[in-house]
Amino acid sequence: MTAHLAWLVTDGRVLASANIATERASRRKGLSGQTHIEGAFVIPNCRWVHTFGMRVPIDIAYLDADGNVIKTVQMSKTRLGAPVWNARTVVEAQKGAFARWGINVGNKIEVRDSDNNESTPQ
Repeated sequence: MTAHLAWLVTDGRVLASANIATERASRRKGLSGQTHIEGAFVIPNCRWVHTFGMRVPIDIAYLDADGNVIKTVQMSKTRLGAPVWNARTVVEAQKGAFARWGINVGNKIEVRDSDNNESTPQ
C-alpha cells in the first residue's frame, strides 16, 4: 500500500501527521485491520466511506473543495456511511482524535506535503 506522508494543519497549527491515499490499493485498504491509528488517513476525491473490516471506531471529517469541514461523524465498526455530495476529501482518524485536535464543522483543514510544506489540492 502506497500512501504519501503529509501534515494536517488548521490556522497555522499542525494537528497530526497524515497518510494520503495516493493509489487505488491504498484507498481500498484504508484503515481496515488496524487496531490503533496514529495520525490521520486522507482520501482525496471521496464523498462517502464505510467501516467494514475496521477493528476500531473512527472519526470522519468531510471537506469541501476549499478544505472546509462540512460534516463530522463518528462511525462504529461495520457501518456504511451516507454520501456527502459536497465533499471532495475525507479525513479519518481514531475515535476521539477530532475532539483532541479541535476539529469542528467550519474549520479549514490544509493537507500539507511533508516534503515541501505545500498544500495538497483537495
